[in-house]
Amino acid sequence: MAQSEQPMHGKVCLVTGGASGIGAATARALAQRGAVVVLVDRAREKGAATADQIRQQTGNPAVEFMLADLSAQEEVRRLAQEFKRRYQRLDVLVNNAGAIFPRRQESVDGIEMTFALNYLGYFLLTNLLLDTLKTSAPARIVNVSSRSHARAQINFDDLQSRAGYRGLQAYAHSKLAIVLFTYELARRLEGTGVTANALHPGLVATNFGMNNGGFIGLVMRLFRPSFISPERGAQTSIYLATSPKVEGVTGKYFVKRKAVPSSPASYDTATASRLWQVSAAHTNL
Repeated sequence: MAQSEQPMHGKVCLVTGGASGIGAATARALAQRGAVVVLVDRAREKGAATADQIRQQTGNPAVEFMLADLSAQEEVRRLAQEFKRRYQRLDVLVNNAGAIFPRRQESVDGIEMTFALNYLGYFLLTNLLLDTLKTSAPARIVNVSSRSHARAQINFDDLQSRAGYRGLQAYAHSKLAIVLFTYELARRLEGTGVTANALHPGLVATNFGMNNGGFIGLVMRLFRPSFISPERGAQTSIYLATSPKVEGVTGKYFVKRKAVPSSPASYDTATASRLWQVSAAHTNL
């Protein structure tokens, strides 16, 4: 174990999108460090199999799978309630679940799916678990974003991408929303002992986008050979979840385990505050 990696014995960690890819690699690394790990995914069989595999690989029996589709707000609420029934603390929340959609579709709540899953799922789950995080302080919130956020602006007149939907642009928009949310969350959590940081994991060779047709699927298949492994892609998430070097560090954006500037648009505090209010309305908080 590297000196920068902090043992996690007794720590409770929740990782969304944990059945495969970066999420599974993150969950496995946390389990290796002795943490109690709850991995969340919408794929029941795959999620359960991944949890079982991590238990066997790490020798850590404290790895549990919880089923939830994070694009559906009722399921997010059920997940938060179930987690709080089973666990008294939460030391690390890794919001990792996400997807890209080539064609516009809506969630069961009538919200554009990219925005619903990639961003509002983070917003709602985090807020529902904030009290538990605060009572567990020092605690950490780790939000997986993307460098694609730099290609986006928040358009409050069309948050749901009704005027000319483009999958890659909707994805970038959701990732900018994550960074804005992270910074606003860090400001609101000042003095609580709970930190919030965002990250770009790199271009990772997972199944992300591979099942899409058209241009998105073509791009993913063409460039996949140059992508990094899920284990490498998870390194910054793991670092932010475990390293003593970032104890107390909050409101930052990380790439390759280093804090770097995010896009100019992501630092607009008025936009971040307004986005929080709109998100609260969308999620009935």
